[in-house]
Amino acid sequence: MSTAQTPPIGPDAICAEIQEQTLEACRVARSAAGIVAEGIATGVASVLETVRQREKELDTLDRVIDDRVTAVITQVDADHARELLACLKFIIDLERIGDLLLNCSNRAVAVGSRIELQDIRELTVMASRLEKMLADVHDAFSQRDLNRALAVLRSDAELDRIRNLIFLRHLENHDGSPRQESFHVLFMTQSLERAGDHAKNLAEEVCHLVSGHSVRHVLRAYDRPVEQMFIDDLRRRQKEAK
Repeated sequence: MSTAQTPPIGPDAICAEIQEQTLEACRVARSAAGIVAEGIATGVASVLETVRQREKELDTLDRVIDDRVTAVITQVDADHARELLACLKFIIDLERIGDLLLNCSNRAVAVGSRIELQDIRELTVMASRLEKMLADVHDAFSQRDLNRALAVLRSDAELDRIRNLIFLRHLENHDGSPRQESFHVLFMTQSLERAGDHAKNLAEEVCHLVSGHSVRHVLRAYDRPVEQMFIDDLRRRQKEAK
């Protein structure tokens, strides 16, 4: 009888497996955002209710990735550890995105068709933009594509703009029009905007992984878009390294 044992999996293979699970989590979160967009646009409760299954899938991936990273992080070199930490940060934000989308879908089911048409349009746009942001995050992470990551940073500003428009319309109500279901609409809007913030965190993590430099808090002393500041800083460091 053979006593040969299966050789241990090397760090490259371990990191590749965890990265693929992280990318799968990106795809699940993107799918959830697409479902929310479709459900809000159509008002079909059965569509929105499928978000719960996506949220459960993200919870499972969160536990699996957390367990695997914890088990191997001390056994790999610095480069692999950096990759694993990025995966861990990714799944934390993706799991929170799943929670926010579930909250949004639950409220959409609760209000049914009582949301005004303008709110439906803008909430659908927000969810659709979030879906695109998560697609760009997936591609940026898998391809180490800085331009894709920067596109997510730009998209987040658009989510903020739409959020502000909805809040102003419902809270200030300058035209005096009756607003139906403002409570739920504002919470749905806030959930989608916060999900966009988590997607932005993911894009910033890709920027850090690709360049080794953080883009967070760069704008506080400057009057330029964050992505332009990051590009300028990256170019300066590249010149200094030559």
